[in-house]
Amino acid sequence: MSLLLKRVACLSESVPESIALRDATCEISYAGLLKVLNALRTEFSPLEGASVALVGDNSLAWAVVDLALLALPVRLVPIPAFFSAEQVRHVFQQASVQFVLGTADSVMKYGDACRLLSDPDVALCAVGAAGEAISQYEKVTFTSGSTGSPKGVRLALSTLEQTAQAIAAAMSVVNVDSHLSVLPYATLLENVAGLYAPLLQQVTINIRPLQQLGFNGANQFNVFALLQQLQSVQPQACILVPQLMMALVLACEKGFPVPHHFKFIAVGGGKVSVDLLNRAEALGLPVYEGYGLSECGSVVCLNRPGASRIGSVGKPLSHAHVHLGDDGEILVSGSTMLGYLGDVNNLDVIATGDLGWQDEDGFIHISGRKKNMFITAFGRNVNPEWVEAELIACPAIAQAAVFGEAMVENVAIITVRHGFQWSDVEEAVALVNQGLPDYARVSRIIRSSEPFTVGNQMATANGRNRRLVIEQHYLAEISKGEQSVAFFDVLNEQTAESREYLLSAPVIAAVPEGRFLVAGYEYFLEQAFHHVKHTVPLMMACGGRLPQEKEWVRQALAEYIEDEYGHQEWILNDIAACGGDKESVRTGQPHFSIELMVSFLYDQIQRKNPMAFFGMVMVLEGTSIKLATQMGRIVQQKLDLPNNAFSYLYSHGELDVDHFEFFRKLMNRVEDPKDQEAIIHGANVVYRLYGDMLRSVPLQQQEPAHEAA
Repeated sequence: MSLLLKRVACLSESVPESIALRDATCEISYAGLLKVLNALRTEFSPLEGASVALVGDNSLAWAVVDLALLALPVRLVPIPAFFSAEQVRHVFQQASVQFVLGTADSVMKYGDACRLLSDPDVALCAVGAAGEAISQYEKVTFTSGSTGSPKGVRLALSTLEQTAQAIAAAMSVVNVDSHLSVLPYATLLENVAGLYAPLLQQVTINIRPLQQLGFNGANQFNVFALLQQLQSVQPQACILVPQLMMALVLACEKGFPVPHHFKFIAVGGGKVSVDLLNRAEALGLPVYEGYGLSECGSVVCLNRPGASRIGSVGKPLSHAHVHLGDDGEILVSGSTMLGYLGDVNNLDVIATGDLGWQDEDGFIHISGRKKNMFITAFGRNVNPEWVEAELIACPAIAQAAVFGEAMVENVAIITVRHGFQWSDVEEAVALVNQGLPDYARVSRIIRSSEPFTVGNQMATANGRNRRLVIEQHYLAEISKGEQSVAFFDVLNEQTAESREYLLSAPVIAAVPEGRFLVAGYEYFLEQAFHHVKHTVPLMMACGGRLPQEKEWVRQALAEYIEDEYGHQEWILNDIAACGGDKESVRTGQPHFSIELMVSFLYDQIQRKNPMAFFGMVMVLEGTSIKLATQMGRIVQQKLDLPNNAFSYLYSHGELDVDHFEFFRKLMNRVEDPKDQEAIIHGANVVYRLYGDMLRSVPLQQQEPAHEAA
């Protein structure tokens, strides 16, 4: 007998009046649920051995039909309401569907011979001839994969119930008493984790039609409808996909009262941004990320109180065994599918297609889909799901699909969230890029002509991108401009050796090791003063030498001047805060490498090509972003100096990222080969000379190693 049905029978004896299922107008106790299930099971007996489709919206009727059929040898095929007519035909054909069950209004769409059952909300319709007899219960869920036609995943009753039992065991530490089903029951995640597992826990399940929860068709969602239901129902638990989690967090950040009635919010079905999880935590929302797949009965891993790590998908549940292949692919055994429709054998191990790793404490971390990894024209591997998760964590971005295979720049197709402008998206992408390595940054964004939906086949049922469809739809725009390499990337590549010379200066290694002196820091600031005091004059000289056709460069210089004016005085104040004599620095002489660097730039501007000046910008701003804040904090801690001794480093470190993004875009507008050559030459010279200055910074000497006795 079904474990779930045994549990319902047991609860009908021990707590008969406790509420099992509840909608907006009706509720069913455990005693009442057992009575309904027994009656339906008798009426369903003619369906034994048949393939049955279950249709309709989330409802009490859907839930009780699904539960009643657990006792019979049938093939049950839930049909999501958002499936197109073509998708439904595909499912019916693949699964050899003979009967349709569901609410009367939903069943009538499939045939005229609709017959009402004793439960007035349940109807039956015959749609096909008898096929091969089914000997035991199985549920077929159609995975809407990121590519190709969906496959029917065959799941045995034991797999479904083992998964539900493992979820219930993991949730026992939370002690919730009410759950709101937000996702469709026709999707396996809500069916198993939002219906079966709560029943095993004696948790009251609140059911609402999807439209009341904010779902409006396949591509629209009204977060305020969901928030209204949350206020009305006051559930202690629910399951969300990342897009819904983002909507909830954004609403709370904008002033909607945080729903403190929650004890547990599970989020899964796609990559979740760490930033989004941190924002949820800051609001006091108890959000826990999980991981699973249809082929394993849904949930495989789950974070929960006492065993949670942001950035991971949690530890494996008791029913599943997770291990890694040689290439990092996640493999799952212990609770797996019978096979896809058309297959005949059980699969003992499921190769998930996901790449990941397991930390020393047993938490599983997902890197991305094995087949979705792409390699850029510069040979770097990029996981698009990681980048996309960071993008859709931004309020302005509803959807994002990132591409870059064999390309010199990564391109994102982006759907703007309702209520935001494209300029908000541009700012959001620039902000996300600050936290990404160069090779993973999005260099070009394309506005989607329509949202990615199930209807246009650009999204799966749980909101994942169907990449091949999206790529084909936007192929012309994605490929546009790929014939030429962005100059910034060329500049970065052709200055790599000189940059390495700078970064190999002994001071770079000495600071993290603590071999640094106050005198060394003051010396560094002194040299910084002697080149920073020339920054604005150099910009002015450069702007004065530019021809009329480079007015766009002169405009950029004007913005730079406004931002950089007076920074040399910050440096002198930092020196004074360290106990140094800032007036002696003001009138002193720089190290010869700094003097040569400044003289070289003036010479290039006056005698050769003024665009060479931007080589210095490449070096100093790029180096500041990589090192200034990080090194400054180490130096401050080591030397116990006050905050006001680091105004220059901290202002030119992580806070200077916007400047560098502005510089990158500016460089990508440089098309004249002579200008490009001048900038590359300028950057190489400045890298070398600045590297020489860093090599002159006085350091604490390393103690000689003692020989073993």
